[in-house]
Amino acid sequence: MFETLTGSFQRVFKKLRGYGKLTEKNIQEALREVRMALLEADVNYKVVKDFITKIREQCLGDEVLDSVTPGQQVIKRVYDEMTALLGGSHTDIDMSRRPASVVLLGLHGSGKTTTAAKLARKWKKGGRNIVLAACDIRRPAAVDQLRVLGQQVGVTVVGPEKGDTVRDVAARARTHAEKNGADVIIYDTGGRFQIDTELVQELKEMKKAVDPENAILVLDAAIGQESVHVAETFHKEVGLTGLILTKLDGDARGGAALSVQAVTGCPILLVGTGEKPEDLEDFYPERMASRILGMGDVVSLVERAQESVNAEEMAEMEAKLLKNAFDLNDFARQLQQMKKLGPIQNLMEMMPKQAGMPTITSDMADFSEKEMKKTEAIIQSMTPRERSRPDILNAGRKRRIAFGSGTEVRDVNNLLKNFDRARKMAQQLKKTQKRLLRFSK
Repeated sequence: MFETLTGSFQRVFKKLRGYGKLTEKNIQEALREVRMALLEADVNYKVVKDFITKIREQCLGDEVLDSVTPGQQVIKRVYDEMTALLGGSHTDIDMSRRPASVVLLGLHGSGKTTTAAKLARKWKKGGRNIVLAACDIRRPAAVDQLRVLGQQVGVTVVGPEKGDTVRDVAARARTHAEKNGADVIIYDTGGRFQIDTELVQELKEMKKAVDPENAILVLDAAIGQESVHVAETFHKEVGLTGLILTKLDGDARGGAALSVQAVTGCPILLVGTGEKPEDLEDFYPERMASRILGMGDVVSLVERAQESVNAEEMAEMEAKLLKNAFDLNDFARQLQQMKKLGPIQNLMEMMPKQAGMPTITSDMADFSEKEMKKTEAIIQSMTPRERSRPDILNAGRKRRIAFGSGTEVRDVNNLLKNFDRARKMAQQLKKTQKRLLRFSK
């Protein structure tokens, strides 16, 4: 989502670093480019104006102009203000009561029902007992959708019975939660294509009946400035305690994410980064600011790796590589481990942008994903003996594998070359380690 904006910031920062000494003119030119980049990213005009004014006031002080590294000083000011713009610090959902109540609000298509299931999975994984309340009784199949998702993540779903109102469903869900010692109740409410009097009244009554600690707006980040208006109206009419931004993996310009907290004053709590149940992340303003400015988000990358990758299995594969016992079965398992980390584009956004290194575009990331799928298909088309002993693959076997995987023989050859290269590099590493050990004695 922030690909274009990140590129713009990187160009501005490159110029700033090139100046031995900054002048007021240099700073004004840089801030003009920053302002244009933010406006092109669909950030709210008033938000941009305040953002630029604050940075200008800080950057024109003696501390920056007389600094040994003036460019870095300006970059730091931009990072600090970007962090403040996004909320300053991480905010958790209120879990002070038991069971805690979380009411999800939003328009049709914002992803409320999917987000309810994602939240349930996230908290269940953390050891909490979760109940989902299907309070969207108007939309066809909404209750069935939540039941299916609830079954997938392994949590109880309380739905409507014949003649039930929204308040009846909410009351039954609370009774069930209290009887079964649940920690959290997540209420999936109804929505509309636009905010109207009927929707507002229904949500007010729902909120009055439930008396939740958390009234959270699920907001589609891809609809740009309209999402800011939606958040403002919901906050005014119903009262919000926080926001969840969905579809942050899309190709929209990202202005909503940079505007909505400043306009509403409500913290962004979590962000949706994909369609899978695990694609929901806690929102950290400082990490997002770092990512937008091209500085990477190594902390989140490490956390994702620790959560997704089986450390024992990776250590076992590393040992096999060093012993030259690594085969194509292990190679396929390694690909599976990488896929658990999420889309390549999302991972690359977390890596710092280094000078001289090409930017990974969405097209390049899509190509990498396709290559990974192709590699898996080729390996799966091999027999167990061929996977454990790739040296027996002759021309005839390669033709059969290519036909079975829907690829070309050259694709099979490329896979084998890459595999052989990985093994040779591991052997070279092993020799280097032995040499270093010999020198250290």
